[in-house]
Amino acid sequence: MLKSLSIRNVILIDKLDLDLSGGFTVLSGETGAGKSILLDSLGLLLGQRAEASMIRAGCDKLSVSGTFEYADKDGGLARLCAEHELEYEHEILISRTLSQDGRGKIFFNDQPITQKLLKEIGAFLVEVHGQFDNQGLLNPATHLSVLDGYGHYPAALSELKQAYAHYKEAQKNRAAAEKSLAEAQAEEENLRHWVQEFATIKPRENELEELEQKRQMMMNAEKLAENFSAAFQALNGSAQSVRDSLRQAESAISRINGITGDKFGNIYEMLDTALVNAIEASDEIESALGEINVNQNEADSVEERLFALKDLARKHHVAVEDLPHTWREMEEKLAHLERGADDLNELKRAEKQAFDAYALQADAVHLERIAAAEKLDAAMRRELPALKIEKAVFQTQISKKAENAWNENGYDDVCFMVSTNVGTPFGSLSKIASGGELARFMLALKVNLGQVGAVETMIFDEVDTGIGGATAQAVGEKLAKLGENKQVMVVTHSPQVAAFGAYHFKVEKFSANGATTTTVRLLSATEKQEEIARMLSGEVISDEARAAAKVLIGA
Repeated sequence: MLKSLSIRNVILIDKLDLDLSGGFTVLSGETGAGKSILLDSLGLLLGQRAEASMIRAGCDKLSVSGTFEYADKDGGLARLCAEHELEYEHEILISRTLSQDGRGKIFFNDQPITQKLLKEIGAFLVEVHGQFDNQGLLNPATHLSVLDGYGHYPAALSELKQAYAHYKEAQKNRAAAEKSLAEAQAEEENLRHWVQEFATIKPRENELEELEQKRQMMMNAEKLAENFSAAFQALNGSAQSVRDSLRQAESAISRINGITGDKFGNIYEMLDTALVNAIEASDEIESALGEINVNQNEADSVEERLFALKDLARKHHVAVEDLPHTWREMEEKLAHLERGADDLNELKRAEKQAFDAYALQADAVHLERIAAAEKLDAAMRRELPALKIEKAVFQTQISKKAENAWNENGYDDVCFMVSTNVGTPFGSLSKIASGGELARFMLALKVNLGQVGAVETMIFDEVDTGIGGATAQAVGEKLAKLGENKQVMVVTHSPQVAAFGAYHFKVEKFSANGATTTTVRLLSATEKQEEIARMLSGEVISDEARAAAKVLIGA
């Protein structure tokens, strides 16, 4: 909902601040007073093109800002804002400036945005019928979602989306298997040769690390053996060895403990532990010497194994460590090739079953849409005569898309069509020539659609063109009805329409000191009656016109 509008230096408007409410609001004024300037200014906030000619004479720049109340945090606007990292809570402040040099700035809650993005955002905030005819219901792309909202069958739509997602997943699996099988078949001969080559070499996990360690030991075998031998001799040599020394020390301490009553038993235990460790170390050294004393043939075999593994890795453009994984992949491809036809046929069957389930649900949604379309068409037939477009026929056209265009919304193409006169062919809503006729058509649709759609503010311009009397009164009644659920604003010259307004603003033009200025003010109840009397009688307001205005307001 548009809560406030501030305009500075736009054509005839010097300074204007409006506070707006929900419900049905009327804007009236004499021809040329500047009502269209208000719509032009609002259009700037909705992403319309700004031109320097809009800047008030003698001023450097214009500025327009508006505050919108928008509660939907999960709809299209929320997704659009999230995509562009724009944040809002319950209010959105849009401001726009334009200088004489053509440079302008646009802000969304103090965050700069482009005109293109502003136009996308504006489509969620306000619909203007009769002037900006490229948004909302005039766009056939919206008709399917509008009809679905009107018909209200969310469970069927949810099941349709799930069925489509399941079908697309089955389709993806089949396509991947098909591609994999085709690739495998193309390289079958090579694949069999490569698998045999891997089977001959049999690369193992972590084998490279083991071979590198073994080779390192072999390269330093002489030095390692020399040092291990020295250590072994120190522990076990024919001269005084560590083991002999430990035994002698242990025997001496044992004698001392015999004299002292085992006073130094702890020393004995430490020597005993040292002796045990020395014996175990000697055994380990002896084992290590056995490993080092390999012959040259084993060293050659390690080098040959390393060369074979590295050569195989180069051939397949992988690291040596990845050879076991590559081998498994090739074996899996070969196995897939051998059973691939059966697997592919199974995936094709699964895809067809998923498609059939999706098509069945699309049929169910199609029937729901037909019922909703018949209901909407009947409602429109009842509305149009009262709006003096009784010769027009409204029809919701549902056609079937080509199968390759089916999607999560099913196979239906929905378009709201109109025949404006008996015998004339049907065409889309946007083909209606008359601005006033179009606005009334939009009004009839909006009255029937009620809360469908997230746009909370609708503005009707020229809705009363070419009508009067009872027809104008019917238009006023429908605008008031629509205003029960939405914020509705109408620019009107019709006293019958204006009489239904919950709020009435008058647009006036004044000239002083060689300058002309447009102002807008909210009328009191008495002023509203006087303005409707003016609309009835013209510049000179008669008592009869005042009486008639009172009757209209009280009707």
